[in-house]
Amino acid sequence: MPPLRIALLSYRSKPHCGGQGVYVRHLGRELARLGHHVDVYSGQPYPDLDEVDGPGTLRLVEVPSLDLYRDDDPFRTPRLSEWRGLVDALEVSTMWTGGFPEPMTFSLRAARAVGRANPPYDVVHDNQSLGYGLLALHRRGVPIVTTIHHPITVDRELEIAAAPTRLKRLSLRRWYGFVRMQGRVARRLPRIVTVSRSSATDIVREFGVAPGAVTVIPVGVDTEVFQPPAAPRVPGRIVSVASSDSPMKGARVLLEAVGKLATERDVELVMVGRPKEDGPIMRLIDELSIGDRVRFLSDLSDHALAALLGSAEVAVVPSLYEGFSIPAVEAMACGTPVVASRAGALPEVVGDCGVLVKAGDAGELALAMADLLDDPARRDRLGLAGRARVCEKYSWAHVAAATAQVYAETIRDARAHR
Repeated sequence: MPPLRIALLSYRSKPHCGGQGVYVRHLGRELARLGHHVDVYSGQPYPDLDEVDGPGTLRLVEVPSLDLYRDDDPFRTPRLSEWRGLVDALEVSTMWTGGFPEPMTFSLRAARAVGRANPPYDVVHDNQSLGYGLLALHRRGVPIVTTIHHPITVDRELEIAAAPTRLKRLSLRRWYGFVRMQGRVARRLPRIVTVSRSSATDIVREFGVAPGAVTVIPVGVDTEVFQPPAAPRVPGRIVSVASSDSPMKGARVLLEAVGKLATERDVELVMVGRPKEDGPIMRLIDELSIGDRVRFLSDLSDHALAALLGSAEVAVVPSLYEGFSIPAVEAMACGTPVVASRAGALPEVVGDCGVLVKAGDAGELALAMADLLDDPARRDRLGLAGRARVCEKYSWAHVAAATAQVYAETIRDARAHR
């Protein structure tokens, strides 16, 4: 395959947590190692991209938004001097009326920037913005691939179901208004990549996409960074990348399970992320009186995250739904036995190399963690099996090669229709 010029789009790309930043960083690097020239177009927060020693290239093209949801000042009101045009006005007005504008406004800005590129890109790869700007490029005959990790309709329905009041449910429906746009765009784009068979089924059902338009390419992990530790594991340590306040991530279930364990044994839960100080997670920790058993770490480098996962006796993925699960695969790569919910793609990802429990059942989760903590031989067997599964199935080099093949097919089809 000749070298391609690739525009890889991601509306926000937090470097060390959240799937989007991880995806563009590793996919971009491996595509460049294959000899392709990759420009990552991203809004804030920007990704950390790796240095690439040829033959291809990898660079960041910043597509600044008004950054209305920055960690230190969420839902901020920008000064008028920051406004640059109609797209900025759309971004602010959508936020002011309770919606989430970034997928749409990023796509409009990125489409404008990509359209000005000279020479033009061979292919544009969108990372789940699914904004209307992509359709403008599609109408001009630009070959477009989009990755949908999972349909956000699932997040929307889980959050609405967990909302305590009618007003909150109405607010969430407005916030997730962008999902209608994503469905419309997905149905009009010729090629969709997703990360699991479970997600493929959900995308077809939720967005009305033709099954033949969807290709499954699982996400990878860097097995040289994420590997079994040389040092002994910390007795009783449980690690989870599940501290989001979103009900979908299952943090409430995990905390309730740890609360049960804490009454009978010495355990420590380390959660990766940064929950809201006055949010539901912190309130529940106070209610359960487990503040001395739970701590949070955030903004970890890959090496620091690998060291943390490798220090644990058990890793937990308690989500009520996952389209894939990078944290599960990273833990398995570290030889850490995984307890995961029987939900979404988690059974597909973990296979028989972990313990699966009923999603949302704190009692079953507590029992599964206790059984593993009491059985070092079983932990070792599962850890070895998980590491072998990752090395066989989940590598970023494989992801890049398979994705480049989808690019080639998309370019060929676009040329045939000109």
